[in-house]
Amino acid sequence: MNRNFTWTILSCITVMVLAVSLYVNKMTSKVSLTNDQLKDLGLYLIEPARELGEFKLIDSFNNEFVPDDFKGRWNALFFGFTFCPDICPITMGMLSRIEKELGLVAEDKIKVFLVSVDPDRDTPEQLKIYLENFNDKFVGLTGGIDQIYNFATRVNAPFSPVINSEDPNYSVDHYGSIVVINPEGKYAGFFRTPHEQEKVKLGLLELINKQL
Repeated sequence: MNRNFTWTILSCITVMVLAVSLYVNKMTSKVSLTNDQLKDLGLYLIEPARELGEFKLIDSFNNEFVPDDFKGRWNALFFGFTFCPDICPITMGMLSRIEKELGLVAEDKIKVFLVSVDPDRDTPEQLKIYLENFNDKFVGLTGGIDQIYNFATRVNAPFSPVINSEDPNYSVDHYGSIVVINPEGKYAGFFRTPHEQEKVKLGLLELINKQL
């Protein structure tokens, strides 16, 4: 075989291997998205992240829950209630599908919470039963209406409290975005509505890949 031809073949193989290596490296490297790219996903981050202040709630396992319990992982919070007929089950269903799609990628790195804006009806037991219909890894939070309202205000998740209603089928007007709390236990941003499953999933992946 002609020596020049052999060298040509070897050179082509070398270039192909290099090209493939560069492509794989690009696809597997953790490249941070710009703020504009994050906004395209519906994710708005706040810099600097804000302190949550003090509060005491009860989780769906009857344990006391305080701000420090958010530390060590990313947290996605939805403020809603178990008697909500539309956006709450839709959002929790979407978050459940995302959590299952991410699998081990998200394990111990992100936690999903439903914070009740209807504590009169949403006992810890009620929240636990409700969330098990979506994902048994999800955690519900309830407690005194003042504690919940103050917490919601700190993370820009307004709602209109209903107290001592005579209508057993009352509804509660509430925020539809998904609140993000970072591993330092601070309010870091939100996913705005309307939510698109694939965009929220990509946004959560970006958070998981972020360095503290």
